[in-house]
Amino acid sequence: MAYSWQTDPNPNESHEKQYEHQEFLVVNQPHSSSQVSLGFDQIVDEISGKIPHYESEIDENNFFVPTAPKWDSTGHSLNEAHQISLNEFTSKSRELSWHQVRKAPAIGFSPSVLPKPQNMNKECSWGSPIGKHHGADDSRFSILAPSFTSLDKINLEKELENENYNYHIGFESSIPPTNSSFSSDFMPKEENKRSGHVNIVEPSLMLLKGSLQPRMWESTWQKNIESIGCSIQLVEVPQSSNTSLASFCNKVKKIRERYHAADVNFNSGKIWSTTTAFPYQLFSKTKFNIHIFIDNSTQPLHFMPCANDLVKDLIAEILHFCTNDQLLPKDHILSVCGSEEFLQNDHCLGSHKMFQKDKSVIQLHLQKSREAPGKLSRKHEEDHSQFYLNQLLEFMHIWKVSRQCLLTLIRKYDFHLKYLLKTQENVDNIIEEVKKICSVLGCVETKQITDAVNELSLILQRKAENFYQSSETSAKGLIEKVTTELSTSIYQLINVYCNSFYADFQPVNVPRCISYLNPGLPSHLSFTVYAAHNIPETWVHRINFPLEIKSLPRESMLTVKLFGIACATNNANLLAWTCLPLFPKEKSILGSMLFSMTLQSEPPIEMIAPGVWDVSQPSPVTLQIDFPATGWEYMKPDSEENRSNLEEPLKECIKHIARLSQKQTPLLLSEEKKRYLWFYRFYCNNENCSLPLVLGSAPGWDERTVSEMHTILRRWTFSQPLEALGLLTSSFPDQEIRKVAVQQLDNLLNDELLEYLPQLVQAVKFEWNLESPLVQLLLHRSLQSIQVAHRLYWLLKNAENEAYFKSWYQKLLAALQFCAGKALNDEFSKEQKLIKILGDIGEKVKSASDHQRQEALKKEISRLEEFFQDVNTCHLPLNPALCIKGIDHDACSYFTSNALPLKITFINANPMGKNISIIFKAGDDLRQDMLVLQIIQVMDNIWLQEGLDMQMIIYRCLSTGKDQGLVQMVPDAVTLAKIHRHSGLIGPLKENTIKKWFSQHNHLKADYEKALRNFFYSCAGWCVVTFILGVCDRHNDNIMLTKSGHMFHIDFGKFLGHAQTFGGIKRDRAPFIFTSEMDYFITEGGKNPQHFQDFVELCCRAYNIIRKHSQLLLNLLEMMLYAGLPELSGIQDLKYVYNNLRPQDTDLEATSHFTKKIKESLECFPVKLNNLIHTLAQMSAISPARSTSQTFPQESCLLSTTRSIERATILGFSKKSSNLYLIQVTHSNNETSLTEKSFEQFSKLHSQLQKQFASLTLPEFPHWWHLPFTNSDHRRFRDLNHYMEQILNGSHEVTNSDCVLSFFLSEAVQQTVEESSLVYLGEKFPDKKPKVQLVISYEDVKLTILVKHMKNIHLPDGSAPSAHVEFYLLPYPSEVRRRKTKSVPKCTDPTYNEIVVYDEVTELQGHVLMLIVKSKTVFVGAINIRLCSVPLDEEKWYPLGNSII
Repeated sequence: MAYSWQTDPNPNESHEKQYEHQEFLVVNQPHSSSQVSLGFDQIVDEISGKIPHYESEIDENNFFVPTAPKWDSTGHSLNEAHQISLNEFTSKSRELSWHQVRKAPAIGFSPSVLPKPQNMNKECSWGSPIGKHHGADDSRFSILAPSFTSLDKINLEKELENENYNYHIGFESSIPPTNSSFSSDFMPKEENKRSGHVNIVEPSLMLLKGSLQPRMWESTWQKNIESIGCSIQLVEVPQSSNTSLASFCNKVKKIRERYHAADVNFNSGKIWSTTTAFPYQLFSKTKFNIHIFIDNSTQPLHFMPCANDLVKDLIAEILHFCTNDQLLPKDHILSVCGSEEFLQNDHCLGSHKMFQKDKSVIQLHLQKSREAPGKLSRKHEEDHSQFYLNQLLEFMHIWKVSRQCLLTLIRKYDFHLKYLLKTQENVDNIIEEVKKICSVLGCVETKQITDAVNELSLILQRKAENFYQSSETSAKGLIEKVTTELSTSIYQLINVYCNSFYADFQPVNVPRCISYLNPGLPSHLSFTVYAAHNIPETWVHRINFPLEIKSLPRESMLTVKLFGIACATNNANLLAWTCLPLFPKEKSILGSMLFSMTLQSEPPIEMIAPGVWDVSQPSPVTLQIDFPATGWEYMKPDSEENRSNLEEPLKECIKHIARLSQKQTPLLLSEEKKRYLWFYRFYCNNENCSLPLVLGSAPGWDERTVSEMHTILRRWTFSQPLEALGLLTSSFPDQEIRKVAVQQLDNLLNDELLEYLPQLVQAVKFEWNLESPLVQLLLHRSLQSIQVAHRLYWLLKNAENEAYFKSWYQKLLAALQFCAGKALNDEFSKEQKLIKILGDIGEKVKSASDHQRQEALKKEISRLEEFFQDVNTCHLPLNPALCIKGIDHDACSYFTSNALPLKITFINANPMGKNISIIFKAGDDLRQDMLVLQIIQVMDNIWLQEGLDMQMIIYRCLSTGKDQGLVQMVPDAVTLAKIHRHSGLIGPLKENTIKKWFSQHNHLKADYEKALRNFFYSCAGWCVVTFILGVCDRHNDNIMLTKSGHMFHIDFGKFLGHAQTFGGIKRDRAPFIFTSEMDYFITEGGKNPQHFQDFVELCCRAYNIIRKHSQLLLNLLEMMLYAGLPELSGIQDLKYVYNNLRPQDTDLEATSHFTKKIKESLECFPVKLNNLIHTLAQMSAISPARSTSQTFPQESCLLSTTRSIERATILGFSKKSSNLYLIQVTHSNNETSLTEKSFEQFSKLHSQLQKQFASLTLPEFPHWWHLPFTNSDHRRFRDLNHYMEQILNGSHEVTNSDCVLSFFLSEAVQQTVEESSLVYLGEKFPDKKPKVQLVISYEDVKLTILVKHMKNIHLPDGSAPSAHVEFYLLPYPSEVRRRKTKSVPKCTDPTYNEIVVYDEVTELQGHVLMLIVKSKTVFVGAINIRLCSVPLDEEKWYPLGNSII
């Protein structure tokens, strides 16, 4: 047969609309077979007569590929076949045998190629064996054969009343009808535990058993068949003819039925503010500043409730204040002003995330009618709605065959068949209609159809040649017999198609054929590859694997690849592939089945799972596989716990288990360590190991190992639900393990589960079916929370763009939409339309020329106006609690970066809210940004629970499709690059840039101190998170600051250490971004060096808190390994994060490690150079750089000895500005005056002196490039003082010149010398005595000393030392016992965080630790510490004496 794709089989105009979405359509031209083709006809004619005979000329290992099947008008099946040298099915394993049946039925070959009927193997490809089998013995599998079962709750008679299509094909029916009852439940039946024997089940008739157990029929018609009739009846099955899909629909419907529309608890229709466990350490005695707005009041009410007050108690207080005691608090709710987010009445105020992050005045709105459902609630009439997947997926072509289309073709076939029986003429019309029926049914042509058509053509040809000498009745009888066979074969094809693929109909009465298969249960995995339809080749191969079925895991997948061998190169190329579970629903596949094959390049070997490719959704290439008609059923084995003889493990063994547990994930364990851990598996528990590590160390998935894994699983006590996340990775396909993991996650609250939805959506890939506990959990929670439903919707929409698992995500999305209800689905549709319009606008702006882009944007914005006119309001996809109603034209623009993202400002639909600005990006994959921000959010939640608010700003980001998405805009935030540009050409190299910017925007002392504190914490937080995640491509254009002091990073296109390179050199050279200008601001220009120590302490504390949750972070990343992210794809990426977390280190070791990273970052000059390059590039793109140097005053001064200058000394920075030095000038008469000068003015003075006194030798000026980037202020003070001393004590001509006198004596300031006010983040009244901070620990004859910080150390002349610390363990003051730290140059308050270790210290009693501080060889301080009296494992400050004892 020749097929044509995507053409209309129906000539009637009235049916055209029904076929708009059909993919498998054929040309309806019944009068000429040549008009229905795929273009192979010419090729066939050209190679006619050149094909070797099948038995004589075909090489044993070659296969012949016929052209598209073509039946010409003379009535033969195929004229020719042509060889394209397709794949040789060879095995890489010598044991794996492929037995080619050379005289096998070949579909579509011409009679000259087909083997003779008497030599063919006597088997029916649709048949089933009958018989009993004995001798097999296995505890996990029982033998089963197809049984007559029912399918659906729907009563068949009722269905036939509604829609019963009954068309007769030629004759009256004499085939006994099958029973027509449907099953009441699709849930898998409870597993019976059996062992030691196998049950044999006799095959019997059945109506439909789906893809698991195909229908089988016994033959009632033999070779000399009488003229009997066959009536094709199709009944509608809205839930799909495929049992797995129908079962999924039924399961979703049951889940939905548990949540009635009248249940306000789960159908409030409101978006509740997310909550966490109450952070007691963060809010021990905190009170919130809250303004309450009431409908009938213009002025807000002011309340200051405690953080641990319940929301309903606050409502009661508000009602009492308003003298409305008769009103009940339960009838009221509080919403956040400007949004549709509501506080949860039964939770504490401090449990709400918004209170944990916002310490300013919080505005709330008191509303009535808590019981009234919100606008997004489900309606009562939706409670009893049916879930039919075709209703939700009609535009996704899940129904590949239209029932109406097929019935139309059957009707026409029936008409031509009657005409043929009446006249014995016009067989071409019959052939044409059979072609179309096969084409509609996935272009599958079975051997029975081919044989019947061949025989029918031959009969009519011989009749025309007067071959039959007897009466005409004998020829007519043969025609009736063959047409009956043809009709029966068509009926069987329809049945198998419905059985194998998704269809919304099924045949009622199925004819039967006889099976000649030898009965017998194969002990090894064995099946027959019968044919690959719709490619120019057919074959039959029996494939035997050297694998015992009983040794296979329940979750075994079979992958079939189709290769083609290029004639020119003889190379094998992959043409198509498919994969399928061997034991779906815990039973092996029975009988003949059709499987669709995908033409995608390669199967993802590392994540082969049932959902990777939907074999039940027809595709251009269809594979027919004949499995044995008797099979195996998985029986859950009885596990026997026999641990009575276990001995107590050695202490060293337990320690080794604990060390191995630090690997956190089995992917990071070597095979040797896995064997060790599995050997001691019964000694592992939640105190010394994690369950994913233990189970991941199992040597395989054989029956005994799986049984022991289940034993460990049952006895394990989980320390917390999130530990089970590691059991949902691709490492654990076992359904029992995944079920237990979901049971643990079910203990999480909705808001907690919300944080991990991206990982759970990815985990769906590795589920065994869509009825899995994980899918059920997601649907349950989406019914309980609109927040969960909304985020899940967008995650699934985004997942549909993945190369694999697309069909599963489509079905899960359809189930979610069914559960969500009409109101929420309408919102989803509006959000989708909004994204589509934004995408179109972005494309228009990109395609416009540079000078026309703004005009194009203004023009296209009108489409958004039209959108809001149609829908009135729409929820924002980034945040469902925000509702928008319009667009602010003037505030919309675009950014000039490569992707040309749009800045869109929406009008808030809530009158109490401000406008909402977002960024729409097209051309960038935002999924990676989403993941990084999600993990940073998880880290921030961990800190908050530990009482540490790192002042993190974590903006929202949402990927809405392939390479497009939305990003939240943080108000009043500017890039560090913009701040640098305002500081001039070398802004990135200046020390005071950040400090100066904050001073300009925070004039009040309280505001400045708050900004400094916010920067202090946020900078530390981002240092930790960017280090752990290895965020790269860091420069001043993706670091942002707010006027309130918050620093945050943007743009996470590079992470996990995948740094960009330039000329083979990494551009990111620092562990993270912490520059000298940041240190300058934190330490207030070096005046408060203790702030740097506090900063290091804060970083190390935050780092150690996160390290305790290393397993959670690694699990979250591991679950995203197969999400298709460009920079998270392998174990090496997990190992990178593991190495940065260092879970194997102690807190002291980790503190020392991170301190080194801080110092590395602080001293990394390439960071500043990178910032400079970016700044120069941006300045050249925007506008020429402007000099920011202050003009030198041109005021002249007369020479006067009374006004001559004796000396000048810098006292510090001015109070007015942080970039002005306060200089004390001493005159010759000992009078003093004060003046303020900037470094630029000093530089200008030096330039003028060089011009005026070119012949004289002037002192060298300390330019900025002479300075180090640490402790630069101290060095600059010293160098400038030295410069002024040389000028004033040098040439008399220079000293008394107008330039020098006017510089020091003009613009005198009237103020007394006093110390500038400093912001203290640590001690309020610091002690000025020298001291050292140590942490001393002692364990297993190992003495460890962590040298943390020193304060107030000076050299004898008062200058700053370059100090190091020496240790001596007494009473052995030998050089062997000496330990030494590195020196910190020129610092009075140095930070070390270095570890000193003494081994083989048997006891502390009698030992003294002598500590000496030196600057090179100069003594600075010392102390002797008696080790027996010190508190171990605690931080303690020790005073330093001025001599060695």
